[in-house]
Amino acid sequence: MAATLTDVAKHANVALSTASRAFSDPGRIGPDTLRKILAAAQELGYSPPVARLVEPLATDATTVAVIVPDIANPVFGTFVKAAQAQGWHRGQTVVLADTDFQPDREREVITRLRTRVDGIVVCSPRLDAAEVLALCGRTPVVLVNREAAGADCIVSDATDGLRQTIDHLAALGHRRLVYVQGSQRSWSNAHRVEIASTLAAESGLELKLLGWQAETVAGGRAAAASVVASGASAVIAHNDLVALGVLAGARDLGVRVPDDLSVVGIDDIPLAEVSYPTLTSVAVPTARSGSQSLDLLWKTLTGERQTPRTLRLPTQLVVRGSTAPVGTRTASTVQELA
Repeated sequence: MAATLTDVAKHANVALSTASRAFSDPGRIGPDTLRKILAAAQELGYSPPVARLVEPLATDATTVAVIVPDIANPVFGTFVKAAQAQGWHRGQTVVLADTDFQPDREREVITRLRTRVDGIVVCSPRLDAAEVLALCGRTPVVLVNREAAGADCIVSDATDGLRQTIDHLAALGHRRLVYVQGSQRSWSNAHRVEIASTLAAESGLELKLLGWQAETVAGGRAAAASVVASGASAVIAHNDLVALGVLAGARDLGVRVPDDLSVVGIDDIPLAEVSYPTLTSVAVPTARSGSQSLDLLWKTLTGERQTPRTLRLPTQLVVRGSTAPVGTRTASTVQELA
């Protein structure tokens, strides 16, 4: 595996910031220390990222790659913005890569970047965690929305938010629920489905799972007919984009939300507040995940912390206009769509 700046710093027995200055601002380092760092770099075969060769970075600068599956999704946009803000605060350069939900592209991106950056954040990977870690090799990595032993991980725990969702729907009189799943490769989807299924069973509610959908508005629209045909009075969608698609698709089918069908999303993106009706959603601490992913990586790069850890961030239901007491859908509508 290619050597990283962290490897050079350890081999030369200097701080990471000192090793960084050797390539970004060598005039600020004593000649003996500089020779030691450059010798370590040559011995390990370390090549500084192109960015360092083109222009000087901040004194303690490192270059970090943030990899997301879809920057067009507001959730990942929020994540990246928070990560970049934290990187700026630390004097780090943040490089963004979008894999478009494609495992092969994710594999290729990690392979390309691992020798050009000092650390990597992989948000909602489509590859197995073990493969991601193997691809990163000796380059420090933080996994977001994925757990793996021996790695730094950040997980948005859906337990609290979904428990509040099930209690909320039960209190409104709903007994038959349906869940629209996201991608088959999504760890978050499996995590949320397991929790929702367990909580619904504990509350004596029926929960039917629908097949995997694209995690987009179009995916929600595609699922709308199946949601209506299921006879359920409430639906929980994998994310807000899918929920908004279900809401629009149900309206096209003549089903009123929330009078005939209550709709709940997950993520609480800004669009949830301006949809019609406004969307009840489980708020996920996306921005906090973004900033803390850079914090975890920074502590590894600087040697401040050696033991990997997993951060579990709580979720919270935000009730809006898309949920209401259970209504009576006309039998003709259900039969027509069944």
